[in-house]
Amino acid sequence: MSGDGDNGGGIGGAADDGSRGDVSRDRASGDRASRGDESKGGGDRAPAAEAVTVTEAVTATKAVTVTEAGTGTEAGTGTEAATGTGTGTAAGAATGTAARLQKLFEGHRLTPTQRRIAHCMVRRAADAPFLSSVELAELAGVSQPSVTRFAVALGFDGYPALRRHLREVAPAEKPGDTGSYNEYQQAVQAEIDNLRHLATALADPSPVIEAGRLFAASRPLPVLGLRAATAQAAGFTYFARKVHPDVRLLDEGGTMLADRVDAAVRAGASALLCFALPRHPREVVDALEYARTAGLTVVTVADSVFAPVAHHTDLLLPAPVGTGLAFDTACAPMLLGRVLLEAMCDALPDAQARLEEFDAKAAARGLFVE
Repeated sequence: MSGDGDNGGGIGGAADDGSRGDVSRDRASGDRASRGDESKGGGDRAPAAEAVTVTEAVTATKAVTVTEAGTGTEAGTGTEAATGTGTGTAAGAATGTAARLQKLFEGHRLTPTQRRIAHCMVRRAADAPFLSSVELAELAGVSQPSVTRFAVALGFDGYPALRRHLREVAPAEKPGDTGSYNEYQQAVQAEIDNLRHLATALADPSPVIEAGRLFAASRPLPVLGLRAATAQAAGFTYFARKVHPDVRLLDEGGTMLADRVDAAVRAGASALLCFALPRHPREVVDALEYARTAGLTVVTVADSVFAPVAHHTDLLLPAPVGTGLAFDTACAPMLLGRVLLEAMCDALPDAQARLEEFDAKAAARGLFVE
């Protein structure tokens, strides 16, 4: 889907002087969530209070999820499909371990604290078989006894037995040493790995295609994103408005949020797209629950299948974030948003005509500097 107009403009107020070409071509970087002390505290990042099975947590009534490959916050992970880098062996190791971890957790009733540990292990899949219980507890922001109880909940005698199991089924060698990378290089490498994981997940395009059809059919289409996810929601909305007749950005919380959802439903909306990134605002969880009650089909781009929004979502599309810097990096969620735009364009029969109309008007107005 191509056009010659404002298809490369920025988000969040950046100048609209971008390049011509695909509707999905955008160079803006996403908003990034705060880490530091917040990454360990409970707060609104914790899942709902009740214990649920992992399957229940990631597949709601009509949920379809893209399989999430495990991610690490440091360099040295990727996928077997990765080529042209020195991380091929480590890539396969990380992805394989993540898949085994996902399968290991499925069907078990886990508390919110235990789901946090599971989330951490999937994100650090390459390192998981080699972490001590103290190290895992520190990474997950929980107590060491919680890690032990987590292992018992999975059917093991204790954490040492769980770690032995992971080592037995994992590759013999720990992924390659990345000690030569500085902090900034590690952050970049981690984002490259996150994009590889996203590429692997998109090997099955059916969830994205389904989402595109839902967006095309919803008139209007509300797009929700609060706090760290505001930039992702704004970027999607900016481009979607070029091909979709009515896209409504919901980027402010408060008591008016439910009113805006109601207004969209009254106007004929049938679906809602949400971008949910850590730390997860409680308002987002409440808004998704309200939207589903109002009859909307909820599609969510989240950082993990273990995110608190998972069991308030009909179609969950995970895209990992990087956590190696002071603020989270969200290249994968941004790119997944552009992929969803492409899928929506494919489902809109007049998308190309709308782009060409915009390009003609932009040229007549001298909107861009060539």
